[in-house]
Amino acid sequence: MDRILYTAMSGAKQSFDQQAVVSNNLANVSTSGFRAQLNAMRSVPVQGDGLLPTRVSVAASTPGSDFSAGPVNATGRDLDVALQDGAWLAVQADDGSEAYTRRGDLQVDGNGMITSAGKPVIGDGGPLVVPLGSALSLGADGTISAIGAGEDPDAIVEVGRLKLVTPVENGLLRGIDGLFRALPNAEGEVPDLPADENARLMSGALEGSNVSAVESMVAMINSARRYEMQMKVIDDANTNAQQGNSLLSLQS
Repeated sequence: MDRILYTAMSGAKQSFDQQAVVSNNLANVSTSGFRAQLNAMRSVPVQGDGLLPTRVSVAASTPGSDFSAGPVNATGRDLDVALQDGAWLAVQADDGSEAYTRRGDLQVDGNGMITSAGKPVIGDGGPLVVPLGSALSLGADGTISAIGAGEDPDAIVEVGRLKLVTPVENGLLRGIDGLFRALPNAEGEVPDLPADENARLMSGALEGSNVSAVESMVAMINSARRYEMQMKVIDDANTNAQQGNSLLSLQS
């Protein structure tokens, strides 16, 4: 078997995997606060039966996420928040751990719990719960104030405060659930980040996704063409092998 098959096969597989990353980014081009996932390819020596100094394989990796800010658009909705600068919103993941997101289209469920994309939003003492039917407003520091149904504006009271954190640059790691968490410490444990009293948000606005639809479409086309090219190499190698076998059979 021509060892070019190993090279072409690895290139086709990694191009296919890259297409999945690009497709996920493109699918979230309108998701509030979404951070694009990065993808990179590198050459690695061929191992095993395909070992040959002139051949290399392709390995793809996702070195991290693009943490650049997305565009901020005014919505006028009291529970829409845009995190400022490097601030992140703390939420509770499905496994009960603390995670972080920039998605700010907050909702109040039937139990009065504030959620972000279905995940409970964390406050000073755990998930935030507000009085049902109350009118809510948020301060720049994440403070939540409420006015009960039918009450005068003077009856406004503070009912909680969003936990806002500011991680160090590249100090977050994306999980398979799309949420971000702090980097593991020396013991391999994932710590909870401390609340940042100086973190600020803007209510009545949402930060959009930082994914460029045009760039993602171009990347998707490039990945598809690269995959087709690798498959063509595999077909050519197979054809050459068949022709070589035919010549050997004629000589015998």
